[in-house]
Parts: sequence; C-alpha cells; structure tokens
Amino acid sequence: MTTNSIDAWVEFSYQGKDHHYLDRIDLDQLLCIYDELPSIHELLAKCHQVDTYSYLYEVMLEAELEFANPTGSAADYLVEGCFDVASLADNWHKAKVVVLMQPVVERELGIKDLRAEPALCRALLAAYNMGRSV
Repeated sequence: MTTNSIDAWVEFSYQGKDHHYLDRIDLDQLLCIYDELPSIHELLAKCHQVDTYSYLYEVMLEAELEFANPTGSAADYLVEGCFDVASLADNWHKAKVVVLMQPVVERELGIKDLRAEPALCRALLAAYNMGRSV
C-alpha cells in the first residue's frame, strides 16, 4: 500500500534573514492521530524548532505554502500547486470507516463489498457521523 505523503515548504524573510522550511509530511501518520490535520504552517514550525508564539511564526503564517511530490491518493488533492488538505482528510476518514464497517455489513447483511452498494454506504456513513455528534 502506498503511503500518502507530500513535500511542503514555506519561504519568507524575517528581520533581514531569509527562511526556507521544508518537510516531507506523512499524511497517513497524521490522519491516524488527528481527525483534522493540524496546520501545515504549524507542522513546519515544529519541525524547524520555531515557537508558535513567536513573531517569527506570525510572519511565517503570512507566507504562502508550496507543495510538491505527492504520493498515494494525496496526488489527487494537489491541483496546480494548491493542496486540499480538508478534502483529503475527510475522504481518508470515510474510507477508514467503510473498512471498519465491512465485517459488520458482511456478517449482518451478507454484503461482501460495501463499496458496491453506494446508497447503503452513504446511509451508514451518515448514521456513523450522527452517532459521533451526539
């Protein structure tokens, strides 16, 4: 299975010094930990020992993020340099829930592949999300 990852970087100047922070981000690892991905700016700051309560970080937040070299399904969410982190996270979590529901659906309803039943899959995902919000 291909991992979902991407190179992210930010370039900016602060107090006459140029900064270039780059990191390869393992999206699968982060999505296993968080429901929503943390800010990419925050990830880069932590990787490069930048205090998120500093003026340096505030200037960094104003700089545009750039992305390249996506792997796995992350490639589907990078379009013309713009990376749709929220959609990737949402679809990653939905796919994970479908995998978790599959044994129950097979045992209770005899359905071998839940993805082959899109209406049922949508209904179960909606029920799951309602249950999470209660």
